[in-house]
Amino acid sequence: MSILRPVMVCMLLLASLSLSAHAFERPFPQIAKRGTMTPGLYPNVTINDKERTLSAGARIWNQDNMIEMPAALRGSELAVRYTEDMNGDIDRIWLLTEDEIKRPPPKDEIEAMPLPAPLEQDQP
Repeated sequence: MSILRPVMVCMLLLASLSLSAHAFERPFPQIAKRGTMTPGLYPNVTINDKERTLSAGARIWNQDNMIEMPAALRGSELAVRYTEDMNGDIDRIWLLTEDEIKRPPPKDEIEAMPLPAPLEQDQP
């Protein structure tokens, strides 16, 4: 009986730690945009009805916050948050959970803005 008590305490401690992991709220970068994605033939995806390309090191996280391979994605019109690299390719994608879909986007979410025009250089 004396060994059973520490084992039970350890099991309860591990169970409580696993419950807190499920309450984890994913911190999306401020520059992450919302959209709907339909997977295509790698490296192509369609986001918000526009054909886009995944960057060479693109990462996709599923609803359990685990890395998902692009070829394993199934479905269409998947709710996502995504970021773009400096070339305009998609470099990070998060597949949203039901709770994340229902949550309104933050007020400070950055909309797609055009790049500023290059500065004109003075002629000598």
